[in-house]
Amino acid sequence: MKRYYLPATLALATLPLQAEILWQDVSLTYLNGSNYRVDGPDKQVLTFEHVAGTSWGDSFFFLDHLRGDNGSRSNYAEWSPRISLSKFSQQPLQYGVIKDVLLTSTVEMSSLQTNFLYGVATDLAIPGFSYLKLNFYRRNNDGVADNWQLTTTWAVPFALGGQQFLFDGFLDWSSATVDQSASMNMTSQLKWALHPLFKLKNKLYVGVEYVYWRNKYGIADSPQFRTHESNVNLLVKAHF
Repeated sequence: MKRYYLPATLALATLPLQAEILWQDVSLTYLNGSNYRVDGPDKQVLTFEHVAGTSWGDSFFFLDHLRGDNGSRSNYAEWSPRISLSKFSQQPLQYGVIKDVLLTSTVEMSSLQTNFLYGVATDLAIPGFSYLKLNFYRRNNDGVADNWQLTTTWAVPFALGGQQFLFDGFLDWSSATVDQSASMNMTSQLKWALHPLFKLKNKLYVGVEYVYWRNKYGIADSPQFRTHESNVNLLVKAHF
């Protein structure tokens, strides 16, 4: 069945390549944490991110380089282009808190597998949020049964004691199949902005990242093999 989904997914993914870039941001994050499950326990992670708004929609890419204290090394990347139906049709699609409706896709890439996700998304206008996005996917998985995924991403800036902070992150929920358990990954970051304090041109943050998994990678948690995960990472993030 994958050969039927792949052309449509790739067609959606290549549209942003023809778009005019309206804005973009590049960042590098360093994480250091413990209590990882499945592929842990201790890790350092270096993450490169690129996000852009285009005349067609938006695009988000990240690459993780993971280094375990046990000597393990691995890389994992995702690319998520989305096509704005309001921009594509040149007609506003706003209704209530809904800012826009989009066609969404993601390519998950590692040395072990490549998964293609496609679906629909909505961007919401909620007071206090820089953004709040809901993505509904059909997952075309490599090596296991296909399933469904809901992804929510958010960002909430706030000030406390004259200092600027940012609380952002994502939540992924994936449905169960014959060979996977339903899984959830909530990753959130609480970051203190140093660039206003030191009058830096580019954004610089320090803070913590909290990661919570249930049935990590769709592997059922059991007393013999724990896949529920809860860990805190120290974080430094620089924008360029």
